[in-house]
Amino acid sequence: MIIKAVKFRKDGFYSQPFVFGGEEGMEPFDQSIRYRGSLQNFLIDTGDEVILVDTGLPSGTPEEVPDESSLLYTGKDICSYMDAFWALGYKPEQVTKILLTHKHSDHSGELRSFPDAKIYVNAEEVSADELQGLPNIVPVTFTDGAYYNFPESQKICDGITFIKAKGHTNGNSIVVVENDGLFYMIHGDITYVDEALYANKLSVVFEDLPAARETLDRVCTFVREHPTVYCGTHTPQGYENLEAARVMDLDHPVETVLAEVDFSAKQATGIYVCSICGYVYDPAEHDGVAFRDLPEDWKCPRCKQGKDKFNPA
Repeated sequence: MIIKAVKFRKDGFYSQPFVFGGEEGMEPFDQSIRYRGSLQNFLIDTGDEVILVDTGLPSGTPEEVPDESSLLYTGKDICSYMDAFWALGYKPEQVTKILLTHKHSDHSGELRSFPDAKIYVNAEEVSADELQGLPNIVPVTFTDGAYYNFPESQKICDGITFIKAKGHTNGNSIVVVENDGLFYMIHGDITYVDEALYANKLSVVFEDLPAARETLDRVCTFVREHPTVYCGTHTPQGYENLEAARVMDLDHPVETVLAEVDFSAKQATGIYVCSICGYVYDPAEHDGVAFRDLPEDWKCPRCKQGKDKFNPA
């Protein structure tokens, strides 16, 4: 069994209020503390199958232009998701299964590039806009009972389990891969950065706060009871943990390396991008209404987050 990271953005950041403020609000936390950000998804080669966990941003998604007020920044393009996938030496027709942690387009953006794969999705997520028109969706109802302290799971194949993990979205899921005595937890957005797991903090992005708290508690319990390599999507710690086979020790955090941020960047275009779900707001498609002129209580039409989660592109 081989697990590889599909890396497509780097040098992003996530501010402390964003990654810690889900339950207490953002005010107690320091926005000048910015944790390292990136974007990567994961590929599992079992020897018999090639299985993807999530499929990146859609090709052509514009880069963001953050400033001092930005709560988060998904980073600079390394390449497109598909270019990163091909660089690992695989072809789309080799992929047999895709395990989708949740609907947001930084996880689901290139599903259509794998028409021969079965896309396993929590049944509560299949009505999402991002998943419409896909004939190869397999709704998962988690009929295989408990997986350790997680009450609902589905065995995908030997050593790979899909776990119900509601909270970040109502159909959020986790993938656990058992290999050589370790448990590789590929978790989407249970936390955005490892510092939040060490601190036992929820991000400000959730569809069900009590469920998100329950899920994080279960993750913490699992990590304490099993040698777990914690593989996230939004931080380089995700692939660093993978490449080092580094077991998460909640009592002895890995030293934090803060993001180095350059705000001198490119000219903004008037287009804005939701850093949560990738929705692109182009004034040309909205009767010329500039993003800054939208009402302060305007929400992203896709993920329902506020204007403060958008960055100019």
